[in-house]
Amino acid sequence: MNTLQAIILAIIEGLTEFLPVSSTGHMIIASSFFGIAQDDFTKLFTIVIQLGTILSVVVLYFKRFFQTVDFYFKLFVAFIPAVVLGLLLSDFIDSLLENPITVAVSLVLGGVLLLKVDDWFGNTPKEDVPETISYPTAFKIGLFQCLAMIPGVSRSGASIVGGMTQKLSRTTAAEFSFFLAIPTMFGATVKKSYDFYKDGFVLTNEQINLLIIGNVVGFIVAMIAIKSFIGYLSKHGFKMFGYYRIIAGIAVLLIHFFVQKLTVI
Repeated sequence: MNTLQAIILAIIEGLTEFLPVSSTGHMIIASSFFGIAQDDFTKLFTIVIQLGTILSVVVLYFKRFFQTVDFYFKLFVAFIPAVVLGLLLSDFIDSLLENPITVAVSLVLGGVLLLKVDDWFGNTPKEDVPETISYPTAFKIGLFQCLAMIPGVSRSGASIVGGMTQKLSRTTAAEFSFFLAIPTMFGATVKKSYDFYKDGFVLTNEQINLLIIGNVVGFIVAMIAIKSFIGYLSKHGFKMFGYYRIIAGIAVLLIHFFVQKLTVI
């Protein structure tokens, strides 16, 4: 991985992490395009730069983090399903991360779902806030978030839709999804970093610099993406993201089969 590739991947991470389009899916597609998807450092890079994006949530919602202890317990309850399934299905999930077809199909199916979400769950009150979410609701949102273990599903999209099924407004569901990203993504980063360390992977000075660049770029881009997304979502809903996912998924499938055909020839 070179510096330009690191910057591009970080921009993709920052733009897509909190949008319902699947950051993991986009990172797999981009790294496959660069021909570095199988590289161990690339796999570590795509996880570690999530620290920069979750830091953007802390900065943007800094005052909201001084909540009652009760709110943090709710985040923990929502986080539990991802911990359990993540540990149980770790190897299976890693195998899926190397398959662009899985990403493409998930993008299309998720896009079709997003075209209908507003019609199904869009008529909810606008006055609720994440702090009022109950423990059962938090847990159910956590279960929905687990769907994002399938590459291309979108962690934010799954948890936001999960919140809307519990009669939360789009804005509240999105904000709770942002807060939930912090323990989820931090936990995934720590676990994956430990796995690489345990396997004897040692970072070079150049790779450390790339991680720093990736986190800084991801942080800046995510700040912009979150503020823009909340404003757009509250006014327009999910349809644009649904169309985007369908187009992107079909494009990946066409490119994949076209390249395979050329390889055979």
